[in-house]
Amino acid sequence: MGQGIAQVALVAGHPVRLYDSARGRAVEAVAALTARLDRLVEKGRLDATAREAAVGRLHAAEELDELADAALVIEAIVELLPVKQQLFADLEKVVGDDTVLATNTSSLSVTAIAGGLRLPGRFVGLHFFNPAPLLPLVEVVSGFATDADVATRAYATVKGWGKTPVRCADTPGFIVNRVARPFYAEALRLYEEGVADPATIDAALRDCGGFRMGPFELTDLIGQDVNEAVTRSVWESFHQDPKFTPSLAQRRLVESGRLGRKTGQGWFSYADGAERPEPHTAAPAKAPAKIVVRGDLGPAEPLVGLFEEAGIEVRRKRGAGFIQLPGRGELMLADGETSFEYHREEIVYFDLALDYARASRIVLSTREGTAPETLGEAVGLFQALGKQVSVIGDVPGMIVARTVAMLADLAADAVDRGVATAEDVDTAMRLGVNYPAGPLEWAAKVGHQRLSGLLGELHERYPTGRYAPSLGLVRRGYAEYAKDSR
Repeated sequence: MGQGIAQVALVAGHPVRLYDSARGRAVEAVAALTARLDRLVEKGRLDATAREAAVGRLHAAEELDELADAALVIEAIVELLPVKQQLFADLEKVVGDDTVLATNTSSLSVTAIAGGLRLPGRFVGLHFFNPAPLLPLVEVVSGFATDADVATRAYATVKGWGKTPVRCADTPGFIVNRVARPFYAEALRLYEEGVADPATIDAALRDCGGFRMGPFELTDLIGQDVNEAVTRSVWESFHQDPKFTPSLAQRRLVESGRLGRKTGQGWFSYADGAERPEPHTAAPAKAPAKIVVRGDLGPAEPLVGLFEEAGIEVRRKRGAGFIQLPGRGELMLADGETSFEYHREEIVYFDLALDYARASRIVLSTREGTAPETLGEAVGLFQALGKQVSVIGDVPGMIVARTVAMLADLAADAVDRGVATAEDVDTAMRLGVNYPAGPLEWAAKVGHQRLSGLLGELHERYPTGRYAPSLGLVRRGYAEYAKDSR
């Protein structure tokens, strides 16, 4: 990571000195970084003149004293608090009082690292995302004692390097690693409940939710040990808040040594010739010729136009917001309840989608005992739109809806607690983990009341506190209601 950050500063025109406590490593790093620049020239992404100028600004520092005149020092060493504290204590003896000291930590408290410094106000977190030269996001983290002007200078510096900085307070996980936990946690919870297999859950979030990768394939890429350690660190830092509870299934995977791509086996096999399991996909079914839409479907309202374009006759009637199938069945958007709670009606739930027109897959859920004809009509209805259909177990909130609700909940809570602005939270999640939309942007589209209500239903069914809606999300729901009531 250190070389990547150095490359960003170097290409932006800054003189850079690389230091490593192991003698000779700084010289090796300079050679490696020079080779990186050479490859950029070969690929046409950097011209030869700029490369020569950059190499001229790059130097190895064999002793810490050689950093004495630095305006900014960024640390990217092992994630151990005592080691970082000692390094900065040594640095403070060398650099001037106006030098900004920064840590690239992703998991430790910025406040704790700066705790023993003589001038903790000049200390700030600059969390780059790996690989630093490619990913645009930088979290600028203000510790408890960080001076406002220091954070502003750090923000301006990385912005001048062509990055997109976001400001945040010193909190476990900062923005991205805090807000992103449910993307992994809800998938693991659904797997543990036997609702669906990893391939189907991945497909739902990717093909229906619009995420670039599903959580199981993504954690295999990250490394199960790394992902589980981050989750556990955030959970412990929040005093074992149930919203961040780690997964037992993932812990067992780590204990078994199945860490993902790097070991050749995680949730999926990466051995030569290994085939990736296919998600559950329903067999072709006959679409109903006509349906009745009762009331407004909320975020699923665009489906009405899609049904009509597919040649299905749609009649509108008053109602509570559901689709009445020709038989006895009713199609309802996931709301946190389950179909087995409806004793007389034939209920089939369908999952939330980022964009129903662009989604290539729709996920359905119903109880055991639902008439095959009812499920067939529901499957055929969505297949008529050219969608693949997956059917999962009867579970409250389904897959995409409960994941989005939890992401929005943690995002709203972070804003409510002053961790970051809503704009910075959404920016961080789009750029830091490539979400198709910021959680709060998505919540506004779906409806804060709807998501808060869904979590309330989940909280009734899982009364551990995990799904209790945050005050931040509830407040947004009330504000939304007040606005709609005018």
